[in-house]
Amino acid sequence: MSNPEIQLIVGLGNPGAEYAATRHNAGVWLLEKFAQQHGTALRTEAKFFSLYAKAGGYHLLFPQTYMNASGRAVAAACQFYKIPPEAVLVIHDELDLAPGVARFKQGGGHGGHNGLKDIQAALDSAAFWRLRLGIGHPGDRKLVVQWVLKPPRQEEQTLIDIAIGQALDVLPQALKGQMNQAMQQLHRQN
Repeated sequence: MSNPEIQLIVGLGNPGAEYAATRHNAGVWLLEKFAQQHGTALRTEAKFFSLYAKAGGYHLLFPQTYMNASGRAVAAACQFYKIPPEAVLVIHDELDLAPGVARFKQGGGHGGHNGLKDIQAALDSAAFWRLRLGIGHPGDRKLVVQWVLKPPRQEEQTLIDIAIGQALDVLPQALKGQMNQAMQQLHRQN
């Protein structure tokens, strides 16, 4: 798969104050920090069913459709701006990585993540890039829903914040299509 420059950065999470501090919103935490670094904030954009901003030449999107329907928002932005899936970076929480770990990946399955599953269906492609932020696993499949919809413990939050900082450090390279260099640097750090 090719490494075009990223045009659309999507932070996955659920809208509303009751979800803002939950593990499932880790992708939004990074997206909001990126927007702040560029002196902007996300604002309602009805045509994308999202909070949206333009920063550093990139389109930023936080779908307001709830996690399970994230694809509707991503597809709307991709269609409007004519962005191919390979130029999309989706930032999301990852159960299979420990807190403090961040990893880039292109393509692949959704691993049971309903946001990714819906985006794949809406784009009819899995070729988009992912930035996976580790939130750890509760140890039992039956506890996953409760786990992702609760805030991390303080020590976990500290590790997640460190991983977000490390990811933000290499993000400029990744967004320019230099994914191999960004991956090597990030994956070496955590």
